[in-house]
Amino acid sequence: QLADAVDSLQLLTLKGVRLPSKVLAHLIHQCGTARTLKQGKQVHLHLKLTGLKRPGTFLSNHLIEMYFRCNDEIAARKVFDKMPAKNVYSWNNILSGYAKLGRMNLARRLFEKMPERDVVSWNTMVMGYVRCGNGDEAVRLYRELRRSGIECSEFSFAGILTVCVRLKDLCLSKQIHGQVLVSGYASNAVIVSTVVDAYAKCGEMNDARRAFDGMQVKDILAWTTLVSGYAKWGDMEAAIGIFDQMPEKNAVSWTALIAGYARNGLGDIALKSFSEMMKLHLKPDQFTFSSSLCACASMASLNQGKQIHGFLIRTYFKPNAIVVCSLIDMYSKCGLLSSARLVFDLSGLKNNLVLWNTMISALAQHGQGEFAIEMFNDMIRFGIKPDKITLLVIVNACSHSGLPKEGLQLFDSITLDHGISPDQEHYACMIDLLGRAGLFKEIINQIRMMPFPPDEHIWNALLGACKIHRNLALGKEAAEHLLELLPSSPEAYIFLSSIYASLGKWKLVEEVRKLMHDRCTTKDRAVSWIETN
Repeated sequence: QLADAVDSLQLLTLKGVRLPSKVLAHLIHQCGTARTLKQGKQVHLHLKLTGLKRPGTFLSNHLIEMYFRCNDEIAARKVFDKMPAKNVYSWNNILSGYAKLGRMNLARRLFEKMPERDVVSWNTMVMGYVRCGNGDEAVRLYRELRRSGIECSEFSFAGILTVCVRLKDLCLSKQIHGQVLVSGYASNAVIVSTVVDAYAKCGEMNDARRAFDGMQVKDILAWTTLVSGYAKWGDMEAAIGIFDQMPEKNAVSWTALIAGYARNGLGDIALKSFSEMMKLHLKPDQFTFSSSLCACASMASLNQGKQIHGFLIRTYFKPNAIVVCSLIDMYSKCGLLSSARLVFDLSGLKNNLVLWNTMISALAQHGQGEFAIEMFNDMIRFGIKPDKITLLVIVNACSHSGLPKEGLQLFDSITLDHGISPDQEHYACMIDLLGRAGLFKEIINQIRMMPFPPDEHIWNALLGACKIHRNLALGKEAAEHLLELLPSSPEAYIFLSSIYASLGKWKLVEEVRKLMHDRCTTKDRAVSWIETN
């Protein structure tokens, strides 16, 4: 009925009647909440036509908030600039608007001009930088806030702890935790849950557990954060121990457990947990489906993958890009490349780079290099800019399909035309491409032209090429370099042992094997999967 209420203002305007400020403020607020710019402007026009071309501070603040909610920053700024008197709320209002739109340069200029700042002003700027991914500037402003003498609020700590989580900065996390305790917020469940998350992200699970144990009231968020932390760092025994103690579990808790099992190579248990969750009639979210599909992909469990896909279709669940990529990956790893391609073709997310990278990677895994190149060209025609992952997967596709010439051309094209700086992993992939084709002269040139010294990825790739083509001399050099950088590499020991054996140097073979035993290095066991009923 908002539209009817706003339309009735026309009659009042003709009669020269203006509604009370509180009623108008309520109407403006409703327009902002509903994101209806047209009706918001009608209310503003009513103010002008009834003698309020420059509304007072109270109504102006509501107009600024409404215009920002409707994404009309220009109109909001005009109202602000014309205000006869501005209070701290007015300044904070426009700061918040710019910060939410990511216009931090404009927000910063206004912040510097503020005649008076309160804790909300500082919090708004800190959170604005957090949202924009500028954690360093958020930390700098937070430290200025501490020096200003203004007392931090719970939102100050919530903002800076979000930075700790994103930066994974243990030292900063400990500092903020200490400030939380001194400031008397140790009983705030949301803040302490974020402290737990910050420690968990840094891998300090003992500190995370201590912070958790010190909580007076443990909400479901705190429990879930601890489960997720243990799962992330591979301690599934501790994760399930905490999970079983939870007084209440929701879909997010189950998803944290499922994701942990999937991430740690326990796909079968992940899928059993997913099944238990569904029996409890808990509604899975995007992350639940993505983790469960990853579990299916890790075990090449096509039957269960299809069941999950069928559930998505039957329930009209609209998958996001992560779930669609997980579906493509699952079908690809289960050997159904045609189904993976169908999922890609039917998705309405063709403007998503990750989706293209996933499909190109799937084609690479199946040795479909020419189709991968064709898809890459389609992606460029579609206006999608490649990234470092694109460079990696397309060169890998050429490598697995015996297309060294095409791979080299694409490598040069993507790095030069799209300004992508290749790293060690990219060069390792390039060396694998050339190595599979036996182009050792080109490999040596690539290593010499690299802008950094070769790391273990480079030498490992070269070692693999030498194994294929029995290049013993170069392989020996690669293995020795690899052992200097990575003494626990089983491939290097095995290759050196085989070289010495082929030359009849059995004493050296024995020495290599003894060294391998002394360093507790063992050859990785091969694994095969078969799905049964």
